[in-house]
Amino acid sequence: METSRPSRPSEDVIEVTDLHRHYGGGTSGYHAVRGVDLTVRRGELFALLGTNGAGKTSTMEVIEGLAAPTGGTVRVLGRDPYKERAAVRPRIGVMLQEGGFPGDLTAAETGRVWAGMTSGARPVTEALELVGLGHRANVRVKQLSGGEKRRLDLAMALLGRPEVLFLDEPSTGLDPEARAAVWQLVRELRAQGTTVLLTTHYLEEAEELADRLAIMHGGQVVTAGTVAEVIADRPARISFRLPEFLGASLPVLAGAELTLDGGKVTVQTLALQDTLTDLLGWARHHGIALGALDARSASLEEAFLAIASEAAHQNPPQAPSATPRPARRRLIGSAR
Repeated sequence: METSRPSRPSEDVIEVTDLHRHYGGGTSGYHAVRGVDLTVRRGELFALLGTNGAGKTSTMEVIEGLAAPTGGTVRVLGRDPYKERAAVRPRIGVMLQEGGFPGDLTAAETGRVWAGMTSGARPVTEALELVGLGHRANVRVKQLSGGEKRRLDLAMALLGRPEVLFLDEPSTGLDPEARAAVWQLVRELRAQGTTVLLTTHYLEEAEELADRLAIMHGGQVVTAGTVAEVIADRPARISFRLPEFLGASLPVLAGAELTLDGGKVTVQTLALQDTLTDLLGWARHHGIALGALDARSASLEEAFLAIASEAAHQNPPQAPSATPRPARRRLIGSAR
């Protein structure tokens, strides 16, 4: 059950306006982010989604203060996260796609090094326990599994009790049990007032956790809103099997699109309840049993794939130049 959240002000703690980010120079450069606008309110979880190369990571790096924008403005907690990094960094936590911690240090030693450069750090043992690594405190980083390394990355991001938490692909490499535990921890942090900006390729994760989300393609935000708002224009689906003796005889359902494949009927509709009511009434009137009946609303995955496909046809992404983008790793020297 999701932890209840206290009432909170609607202050925007992340404000991105007309953000651009360009790699390289001249005609050979790559325009990775092209005019992104988004806001994240205090205490909400905002998910930034997109296909590979959509510009999510490039956008995140600017918001986190790790890189300067080519154009536009970014404010985190009212400040420029790049130019005023010294003021912003103590109030945020960052979990990158890869931590890059020294393999010969234990998890506890890594925590102590990181805590020594973190303002107001919580006890290292507490941070490790939060992510389920308390029993692995004395294990060297290089001996941790991939999922345990991701949890260590999260523990270090939480050391400073951040007001704003950036999570870049936090569930990568986690088994289902560990993923569920991380989700619950994120819910608890949000309930305590922490603002979370998340990127993920697991659409179920965004659907489960996000208050609002944005989908990027080709360096731009193509849609944004709550999960319900994003999927609102996508048809729901009803499927069932008709008895063989009916052959191709199908019900007439207003406003719905029916397809028949063998004995299986698929119905797409924007009015799921009305269409399902009409279908069941038709089946009852004719004394027909609908086999393998299944009805469901559109999922975020279906909406994402449709939106990405539409955006790709309308605005094909640029081909990246040969200019390499720096590896996205956290270095010990980058701590506050």
